[in-house]
Amino acid sequence: DPPVLLYCKGRRELLSCPMIAIVGSRNATAQGERDATAFAKALGEAGLTIVSGLALGVDAAAHRGGLETAASTIAVIGTGADRLYPARNAALGRELADRGAIISEFPLGTAALAGNFPRRNRIIAGLAKGTLVVEAAPNSGSLITARLAADVGREVFAIPGSIHSPMARGCHQLIRQGAKLVETAEDILEELRWNRPSAVKRGANLPVGAGRTPSVGVMVTDTDQTRVIQALGQSPTNLETIATRSGLTPAALLAILLPMELNGQVAQLPGGLYQRINA
Repeated sequence: DPPVLLYCKGRRELLSCPMIAIVGSRNATAQGERDATAFAKALGEAGLTIVSGLALGVDAAAHRGGLETAASTIAVIGTGADRLYPARNAALGRELADRGAIISEFPLGTAALAGNFPRRNRIIAGLAKGTLVVEAAPNSGSLITARLAADVGREVFAIPGSIHSPMARGCHQLIRQGAKLVETAEDILEELRWNRPSAVKRGANLPVGAGRTPSVGVMVTDTDQTRVIQALGQSPTNLETIATRSGLTPAALLAILLPMELNGQVAQLPGGLYQRINA
């Protein structure tokens, strides 16, 4: 049931990037929100763009974690792309439109109608390689997203919790139905057979000019980095302009820019801009 079209506000090139969905309860516990942020940051540092629904609780925490990484984050919303709901996430939504992306299948001006939110879940599930459920009650809308992900052959992951916590029961239900039990982001990366940058694995910076540098599923050469440096020039530049100047695709550029950020050669600025850092 694909949408006829998608409205996009923000960095359209992120739609070409590999994604992982992180969803969960709007009434998440403090621990659940911490887990969502930590998993999103770790998966984002591994090169996976975080996709979620801009709801309170787990969704918002996942977006915040994604925004801390070069891979960034995408919100699929149940209103028009020109409206931000809920109001408590308005500031986060503006940051997403600036440094990530907001997408919607609903016409501009569409208000927050209850039936639109379960409907947008199929887009979250369809965009991502897999869906991680952090916390969920047995009747949570997050379970709809997980079911839709499984229906289209995507991986489903769930974080277990206390048997005494209502917010863990939905995750336990998913695990009984075949979802992968995960305790760390590494569990997800291994299940997806995802090649992550070696510098992220070690938590250390790569040496500048170290020849061939492992990046997001590709080998990045000094020649690639030189092309990017030349395309950047001396002024803050957006990804589309760098792509035009370098002849590289946005997806390839993100794979090259991540290790360059780790090396301290490039800085990501607000507004989806990149700045060359002169030694």
